[in-house]
Amino acid sequence: MQSLSAWMLALVGFAIGAAAGFAVRHAKLCSFGAIEDALMGGDSRRLRIFGLALGIAIVGTQALVIGGLLDPAQTTYTPAAIPIVAIIIGSVMFGVGMALVGTCGFGSLVRLGAGDLRSLIVLIVLGATAYATLRGVFANFRIVVLEGLSIAMPDDIRSDLASLSARTLGYDVRALIAAIAGGGLCLLAFSHPRLRRSPRLLSAGVALGLLTVAGWIATSWIGDEFSGPMRPQSLTFVSTVGKAFYAALLSTPGFADFGVGSVFGVIAGAFLAAWRSDELQWEAFDDDREMRRHLGGAALMGIGGILAGGCTIGQGITAGSMLSLSWPFAVGGMMIGARLGIATLIDTTPRRLLSRGWASLLGKTHPSK
Repeated sequence: MQSLSAWMLALVGFAIGAAAGFAVRHAKLCSFGAIEDALMGGDSRRLRIFGLALGIAIVGTQALVIGGLLDPAQTTYTPAAIPIVAIIIGSVMFGVGMALVGTCGFGSLVRLGAGDLRSLIVLIVLGATAYATLRGVFANFRIVVLEGLSIAMPDDIRSDLASLSARTLGYDVRALIAAIAGGGLCLLAFSHPRLRRSPRLLSAGVALGLLTVAGWIATSWIGDEFSGPMRPQSLTFVSTVGKAFYAALLSTPGFADFGVGSVFGVIAGAFLAAWRSDELQWEAFDDDREMRRHLGGAALMGIGGILAGGCTIGQGITAGSMLSLSWPFAVGGMMIGARLGIATLIDTTPRRLLSRGWASLLGKTHPSK
């Protein structure tokens, strides 16, 4: 039987997820859309908003660490060995999957809340493949083969930038790193003239950053230490989607989890935002080709997200807030994968993409003959 504190965590997760879903749906913010705007259109505004969220999350999270309220060693984002091969392969897979679906796992939850039934199918496949990779048929291969190819940290220190810097320099520079990284990212957003005139986007970025910090606080403070080991966590939407479907099908006590609560919260928050703006609308697949593309993309995101250790939110903001050394590999891989996916969609088949080579990836076209 689950303890009262576990159900309290689920309710807090629901509230934090609802706030995130409402803010993102209200601002029409999308991580894949931000990457696509930057890579294809040269518009970095939405990408800067995610940078703003990360900057706020870094400052808040590192303040918790410095204050002794959060221990990085208890999180999943700072292991003593970085499974670099799994992260690179998984992040590229996730990026390609995002392009095929048109959004990430978090974005699919937001779309579902607004009435997009395509996202329900995407989330079912994403959740099933994620759980199969996490604890099911693919788990042994992931753990033994891919995660076995890891880079061990020296002296068994944690794999975050602050710990590595402290070992290299001989003294703690966590506060300085947090101030420079967090402040720089915030400045990058607020220095953009058009963004300063976009209160919806700015408020969504601020909300995502603060809600990430709120997740760390909630999972560090609420919990029954006698019911099992407590592991602080915050927003992430790959493994949690798998756990949510598992709880719905096989284990009702599984709902008593912060991450599962946040999944349903995002849907509820997005629904409220869409209903408030009179934008609720049922949508379905246009044809079998679109459905196949979404199914393939969902599977790539489910498997890839587990290998990468998170999604664009889980790795992009939550892991980043912990200054995890996996962050640049995961985010870079997702951006490369997204660009590969976009190029594949433009060229209609991977074979045509390969025949065109780097010109397609760079957005160039052959002159007409």
